[in-house]
Amino acid sequence: MTKRMWAKSASVLAMTMAGIAFAADAPIIFPTVAGRDLEMRERALPAAFEGKRRLVLVAFQRWQQQEVDTWLGPAAKIAAGDADFRYYEVPTLGRGYSWMRGFIDGGMRSGVTDPTARARTITLYVVKAPFLRELAISDEAHITALLLDENSRIIWRTTGSSDETKLRELQKALRR
Repeated sequence: MTKRMWAKSASVLAMTMAGIAFAADAPIIFPTVAGRDLEMRERALPAAFEGKRRLVLVAFQRWQQQEVDTWLGPAAKIAAGDADFRYYEVPTLGRGYSWMRGFIDGGMRSGVTDPTARARTITLYVVKAPFLRELAISDEAHITALLLDENSRIIWRTTGSSDETKLRELQKALRR
């Protein structure tokens, strides 16, 4: 690996950990994957994402719903004042769990009664390693929050629960 590649990797990692947008030679674009929302509709991502700016909350473990929940209130407030903003929950499981899809999705569906929330919760059953690599997600210890532009390019990211600093950074990214 060249010095330039090491420097670029270190820069992206530092900016990712700080929860700010990063400038890279090639933008990271949300990969094309198939999922199903909790209304039981097949959804092709990222094409199914609406709005010019989309906050995508990628979760990997059931307990991470607590982290996702910290983003939902602030995201709803942003959406109420910005017609171009949408937000989505994207629980992401390994393809090995797809045989349990009915049980898993049914359990999530029973806990989410609002049709709007069901429509914006899109479960993925994917081969995780390439999916995570394409999104530059280095681990699954916490959720990853991604802000996508209208071309599904990642323009901002952070991990874990929302807090005042992350929400300020998100607002800055939305104004760019």
